Amino acid sequence: MWQPCFRAHQRTNNSQRRAAHRIQRTVRFDNFREALGVIRKVGELAETEGHHPDISFGWGYATVSLNTKKIKGLHENAFIMASKIDRLLDRPDGFLDHKQ
Repeated sequence: MWQPCFRAHQRTNNSQRRAAHRIQRTVRFDNFREALGVIRKVGELAETEGHHPDISFGWGYATVSLNTKKIKGLHENAFIMASKIDRLLDRPDGFLDHKQ
């Protein structure tokens, strides 16, 4: 599940507001090889779509973070890309056998 990530509070006219500036999803795996395989597939998708996430991974996990860098925040394109990544991660053809 994608989670919103918030910036520090921003003050505008004596009021504070919190605005999500990115969304991220972490997926758990049984080993490093599975996490690396997912990162490669997400990278291929990102190149095809021209929307490049920030990615971190290690033994047993991969975290994908999306924002729209030109506006330093969230735009509809980030949510479209998140949906495409979800479809990639949740494919029923057995591409991934992962824990959420």
